[in-house]
Amino acid sequence: MWGASLTIAVALLGLLVGTTSGYPTPPEKAAPLYSDLTPEELKAVQHFLMNRPELRLQPNQGGTLDKNCLFLVEFLAPRKSQALNYLDAGGPLPRRRARAVVFFGAEANPNVTEYIVGPLPKPTFYRPFGSPLPYTSRPMNQLEYHLLYNRLQEVLAPLRLFLEKISGFKLEPCGDRCMTFTDVAPRGQESGERRTWIILQRALEGSYLHPVGLELLIDHRPLDPAAWQVQKLWYNGQYFDSPEELAEKYDLGQVEVVPLPEHPQHSLFSTFVPRGNFTTGPPTDTHGAKVCEPSGHQYYVRGNWLEYSGWSMTIRMRTSTGLQLFDVRFNGERMAYELGVQEAVAFYGGSSPATMQTKYIDLGYMMGGLSHELAPGIDCPEVATFLDVHHMHDSDRPVRYPRAICIFELPTGVPLRRHFDSNFHGGSNFYAGLEGHALVLRTTSTVYNYDYIWDVLLFPNGVLEMKVHATGYVHASFYTPEGLQYGNRIHSHLLGNLHTHLIHYKVDLDVAGAANCFETLETAFEETAVPWQAGARMVVPRLERRRRTRERQAAFPFGEPLPRYLLVSNRRRRGPFGHPRSYRLQLTSHADRLLPRGAREERGVAWSRYHLAVTRHHPREDTSSSMYIQNNPWEPSVDFESFLQDNEKLDDQDLVAWVTVGFLHIPHSEDIPNTSTPGNSAGLFLRPFNFFEEDPSVASRRTVIVRPTKGTQGPGVAIQRWTPNRPGRCISDVPFSYNGTYSPV
Repeated sequence: MWGASLTIAVALLGLLVGTTSGYPTPPEKAAPLYSDLTPEELKAVQHFLMNRPELRLQPNQGGTLDKNCLFLVEFLAPRKSQALNYLDAGGPLPRRRARAVVFFGAEANPNVTEYIVGPLPKPTFYRPFGSPLPYTSRPMNQLEYHLLYNRLQEVLAPLRLFLEKISGFKLEPCGDRCMTFTDVAPRGQESGERRTWIILQRALEGSYLHPVGLELLIDHRPLDPAAWQVQKLWYNGQYFDSPEELAEKYDLGQVEVVPLPEHPQHSLFSTFVPRGNFTTGPPTDTHGAKVCEPSGHQYYVRGNWLEYSGWSMTIRMRTSTGLQLFDVRFNGERMAYELGVQEAVAFYGGSSPATMQTKYIDLGYMMGGLSHELAPGIDCPEVATFLDVHHMHDSDRPVRYPRAICIFELPTGVPLRRHFDSNFHGGSNFYAGLEGHALVLRTTSTVYNYDYIWDVLLFPNGVLEMKVHATGYVHASFYTPEGLQYGNRIHSHLLGNLHTHLIHYKVDLDVAGAANCFETLETAFEETAVPWQAGARMVVPRLERRRRTRERQAAFPFGEPLPRYLLVSNRRRRGPFGHPRSYRLQLTSHADRLLPRGAREERGVAWSRYHLAVTRHHPREDTSSSMYIQNNPWEPSVDFESFLQDNEKLDDQDLVAWVTVGFLHIPHSEDIPNTSTPGNSAGLFLRPFNFFEEDPSVASRRTVIVRPTKGTQGPGVAIQRWTPNRPGRCISDVPFSYNGTYSPV
């Protein structure tokens, strides 16, 4: 069993850069338990379902929307109870299964149905996984986008001259001056609709910064594209009922036209091409500082198993949500069962109809399936270990995404610990410090204009950080004076619209076991007598401990103070000094609510009401969002608020912390050409709190201690270290390479 399972794990996460030889064999149980589906398993699921005559499945590519097709296949992780029974109690190995999403467009009542398929690698059964969902809730696929683009060419034909005059670009045939578009969501105002606002743009590098000023609403609910109709248009602040009306009023001179700057003379601003010069400092046409590894990789990677300075875990890249960690341990002891992103949203404000409507709920675009190639030396250090992943999403074959994950050790630039012990006479009693390093596990999701950089950082003191950086292009609109209430003018014809980014994490901690409690600590001030001075009084801070014994007590809405110490503890397992062994959640965020409670779309993102909500673990509450909420937030397939409605007890239970982090982004001129990463990040730390007897990083040999000595030659120093005196050569000779493709296998 282990040999076959190891083959599965290694095949999925293809190792492109070798790790240090001589590393130990990863635990036989955990690694294959959570490994993603191999290309062979993906094909086996597809072949099995395509050959079920009752499903009447057709290929994804080509054809019409009124067909049945297999939209998504991904690994379905085992239930936690089954996994722990296998890992900890010697129970049976859970069967490998897949989750399959089928679009039933050819049925009398079109719907989306999910199935469980297994066992793998040779499936013999499939059964429904939940109830069928409305067909209008389905994510967009390539076929629908292709048909939508073609239909836009037809319905906008009356505006061919108008578009060429205002933008210098054309509908097809268009040569190298074509139009493109961005569609926004949700697609309508109520459940059952599929009406999308479209922003027309010039097809240039950074097309998101080149809106032509025309937005249109198209109804594409019918499965026959010939029935799709434009219901409304907006240009430069004016509304029109049809393309013909806009064309007629333009001919009559009744439309205030704003011509765009000439291309290519004035369109360089949206590119990465360097321009201008720094007025100080040396030239920048040389390489900057690099990460190097003088002793090779100081971590082990084997398939989906990772080890580093006490840490061990399994990793997977879920197509729908992205990077997940399972069975996270420090020095062999589990501290978390599952960690990962659940959802990312960006809700906008604006005066144009498209920006008023824009409420992106990114799980609807398969965040994990948008994990494109990472560039060595830019996205990750050249010395990083790069891993491939495979997805089968909106495709008729598994697709290999090369270098979608990278792993590297990062010098943090600040010591993990240090102290200079002054003798207050011009010298020291000793100096000691520990090099600051962290292992970084990184991937990205490029959802339309935005690039999310997802990081997990592992520190040798038992601290784990999960963080996201937001970069890429802003989702901009055509500038009108009315728009200044909703953002800044960031270029001649461009408005950067305000928006809020929120990220939702699932943090399933098992602190010294699964039976945990939740407690918050704060400080309060008390006035007390001064014991050594009669009649005197002073104010001192003291601890206020509050056990949160019910789910509602452990839910912290935005707008109310969040306690500064949030502890998941095991009361039955205590440290040597009597304290419960605990881990602390520490948020790094400027998040606030997306919408007022009760707003129509707000129900679909009910998790965004809370900084943090701690609930009992239940298999039916496995995820806080779903891919169908983007196009149907009014009747969400997952209602996070229901997780809290029963207000269950939390003491000595298996707990899950649901964490919301994020920030408000008001675009400004420095977001041209792109939003930069400094300051645009959010995340959380998991920090041990009386979990260990002492800081576990004392096991690291990267410490230096310097003590003064007195010898015959006068004062000197004795340097004590456990690593070589010289770090050695560490510059890589491997030239830069990047392909940027992902292809069926």
